[in-house]
Amino acid sequence: MFSRYLLVEASLAVGAVMAAGSKSCPVDAPLSCQNSTAVADTCCFNAPGGQILMTQFWDTHPVTGPEDSWTMHGLWPDNCDGSFESNCDKNRAYKNITQILQASAPDTLQYMQEFWKDYKGDDETFWEHEFGKHGTCISTLEPTCYADYQPTQEVGDYFTRAVGLFKDLPTHDWLAAAGIVPSTSATYTLEAIQSALSAKHGKPVVVNCKNKELNELWYQYNVQGSLQDGKFTPADPVGSGSTCPKTGIKYLPKGNGSGSPAPAPTTMTTSTGSAPTSTTATAGPAPTGGAALSGKGRISVSTSASQDGGFLISSGAWYRAAGATPATYTATPGGDGATFTLSTSKGKCAVQEKDSSLTCGSGVSTASAFGYDGEHLTYDGKDTFYADKMPEGSDQGVVYATEKAVSFQASWTAA
Repeated sequence: MFSRYLLVEASLAVGAVMAAGSKSCPVDAPLSCQNSTAVADTCCFNAPGGQILMTQFWDTHPVTGPEDSWTMHGLWPDNCDGSFESNCDKNRAYKNITQILQASAPDTLQYMQEFWKDYKGDDETFWEHEFGKHGTCISTLEPTCYADYQPTQEVGDYFTRAVGLFKDLPTHDWLAAAGIVPSTSATYTLEAIQSALSAKHGKPVVVNCKNKELNELWYQYNVQGSLQDGKFTPADPVGSGSTCPKTGIKYLPKGNGSGSPAPAPTTMTTSTGSAPTSTTATAGPAPTGGAALSGKGRISVSTSASQDGGFLISSGAWYRAAGATPATYTATPGGDGATFTLSTSKGKCAVQEKDSSLTCGSGVSTASAFGYDGEHLTYDGKDTFYADKMPEGSDQGVVYATEKAVSFQASWTAA
């Protein structure tokens, strides 16, 4: 039985069709790389590049992307045996990916600007390289596969599919759930990393290192139908294996712990109810006085038993594992000058009406309003949050706004 992670797209009903752009594809199309006979219609069957790889980076020198998330490297078609084609159509080696996506897929572009980053800071050139080298070799993205093709239409389809796959592969969280967290001192085995990821993905993942430091992953799929709308099924890896040693693998944190420069100061907007005033806050003590927080920060937890009670991770859960890296939250002031909303790399944060639990993720449509009393975060005027129990080890505690067995307070430190 596949888990919800194993089939990226929902199963289609018998007799339905899958669309490649505006062209219909049969629902019983063979799975790429698994066909026993040749398939002529490569608009509905990815060939020869039928093994699709979603590749991710963990960059610490220099840091790229959020501290609590891996970033995208690319979406690559391999020829089912580890070989691959590249730069298949020079006429579609576009030099204006940002402009194309601004017009065709603005939400995709916005997400890429945070999670598909070039370590040199030149995202546009990076995206151009990925599409020109890999995107032009995906058969179902050929212009002739669109019934009413509009120039550059396939660009939005390629990047939107890549983003969708990446969102279903929360590597940082999967590793953290297994007790594998960024650290300047801890080391991990290849077996432990592979086990944590394959348990979620459903198939082995290629784990790559540089100087014994974890830095890249390859998740591999076969596809039924087109890349645009087909059903992705995790596949056994083909081609190159892991470049990591069996033991002693480092998983360095992003930020100061990796030896990188300290982050630049963040602007924090404070207000007493009139016009807001801007002050610059560094990663030191939180500001005093009531405030509508603004900018990026981390949320630490203190309890009556301990001032060092851990922190909140990107899903909104409470985490206390030694050496783990706190999530980066973004605070956005509300129109009243006194409240703000929170979001993480997972999405908006909200206290759920049904059980008062705090959740941050793509399923949250409306973020909750929070406050700040000069020392602690507040919700509904109260500076206390709750959990059923204090999390231990790699456990993650659900955070609630209504009374439970354990109470704690949450403090903000600008990042």
